[in-house]
Amino acid sequence: QVQLVESGGGLVQAGGSLRLSCRFSGRTFRDYGMGWFRQAPGKEREYVASISRSGLTTHYADSVRDRFTISRDNDKNTGYLQMNNLEPEDTAIYYCGTTPYDGPHSSDLMYNSWGQGTQVTVSS
Repeated sequence: QVQLVESGGGLVQAGGSLRLSCRFSGRTFRDYGMGWFRQAPGKEREYVASISRSGLTTHYADSVRDRFTISRDNDKNTGYLQMNNLEPEDTAIYYCGTTPYDGPHSSDLMYNSWGQGTQVTVSS
């Protein structure tokens, strides 16, 4: 059974940076695509970014493109989300998910395992 644990969230001022990590266990990490989603208070879960099994292909939501970078280290069973130039609108709980399907996927319906989330708060 896949288990995911996010870490790295916190409070940061606008313009600052954070690096989120998603630790994977229970199966072979390189067999799964991975994505990051977020949910702000009172809003639906929103797609952020995703990455293929190999890490060679990535995809981003328009709202974070050029500010966020998704990556993965299959030897360390860990995925990452580097977030730069953060804005108050980025405040949310960030979740990582994994999918048995290769390739980036922006629909949360493709993901069947989720972490517990990590809070990111950006102050203005």
